[in-house]
This record gives sequence, C-alpha cells and structure tokens, in this order.
Amino acid sequence: MRSSLRLDAVLVQAVIAGALSFSHLHDLAEAAGQSGWKAWAYPVSVDLLLVAAWRRLRTLRDSDAPRRGAWTWFAVALAASLGANVATAGLLDLNDVPDWLRILVAGWPALAFLGGTLLVHTPGPEPQESAQPATAEPDTEVAREQVTEPAPALPASPAVPPALITHARKLADAHHSATGRAIDPDTLRARLGVPAAMAEAIATQLA
Repeated sequence: MRSSLRLDAVLVQAVIAGALSFSHLHDLAEAAGQSGWKAWAYPVSVDLLLVAAWRRLRTLRDSDAPRRGAWTWFAVALAASLGANVATAGLLDLNDVPDWLRILVAGWPALAFLGGTLLVHTPGPEPQESAQPATAEPDTEVAREQVTEPAPALPASPAVPPALITHARKLADAHHSATGRAIDPDTLRARLGVPAAMAEAIATQLA
C-alpha cells in the first residue's frame, strides 16, 4: 500500500512539473512572437528532444559507444526548459522580450530537428557476437595424402629360369613315382637349394 501511494505521489509530482514547464515554454514562445498553434508546438518540441536524448543515454549506458552527443542534446533541451521557467518567473518582461531571445525561439525548430535526427541516426552499440566453439577443420593435406597414397604392392613372383623349371619337373616326377604324391614347395626348396619364394613359384608352375 505504501509503495502504491509513493508511486502515485511521484506520478502526480511529475504531471504538475511537466504541466508548469509546458506552460512556461508556451508563454515564452508566445511572447517571442509565436502565436496560435506554433506557441503550443514549442514545449512539445523541447520535451520530445529531452526524452529522445534521455532514451539514447539509456541505450548507450552499458556499452563503450561515445555518449557525448546524447549528453549535449540532453543539456540543450534541459537548458531550453529551465531557461523558459526562469525567464517567466518575473525576471523578463514578456511584453518586451529582447531580440536575441526572439532569434533563439525562431531558430529552435531547426536546432531541435537537427538534434533529433542526429540522435536517431547515430550508430548505436554493436551487438556482441556470441562466442562459438571453433570447429576443427579436417587436415586437408593429411586427407589428400591418405587418399592418394598407393596401396602396398604385392611382392612380385621371382623369375624362374626355364632350365630350373625343367630340372624341377624331373625331380617332381621322381618324387611322385617314389611317394605317389606331388612334390611340395618345402621339398623343392630343399632339393634345389633355392629360396622359399622361388620354390613356391616353381611349385605353382609345376601344378
């Protein structure tokens, strides 16, 4: 309940302060030669610039982007509002305002438009890119070597001289006559005194 009452009191105070400031800006603009709807447009313009600058400051609050421009236009709009409040407090004859004040009031629309445009179109803080885990790229060189690497070649059969084949065939026939079985590579290797690979090649040709 207390929080609700406090909020309502702040809201009422803000409405009163805004209405008084709005009225002072209108009176000053009207005294400076702006009549009719134009006098009412001045306080709207000042308040809009003040709000735009404040929102820009809140947007840049948690970033490293420069805030000097937003603070400058916030100060300009605040000075215009406070200046109107002070000027209409009896310190200025509203029936005979000085020329410099008429110039300021007349030039305010262009100044407010410039400030609003700069606040809207100034680049804001860049969004932070979420850190993504780096995906390991395949080692193309290794993959290429694996693809292009030739398969190990089978050892070639040793060349057997024809004379050795003829001699081996005689031994094979004699072995078959004596045992009734074909001669095996181990027996050929032992009888001929050749390496095992050559004995295998000879046995293949005798089969």
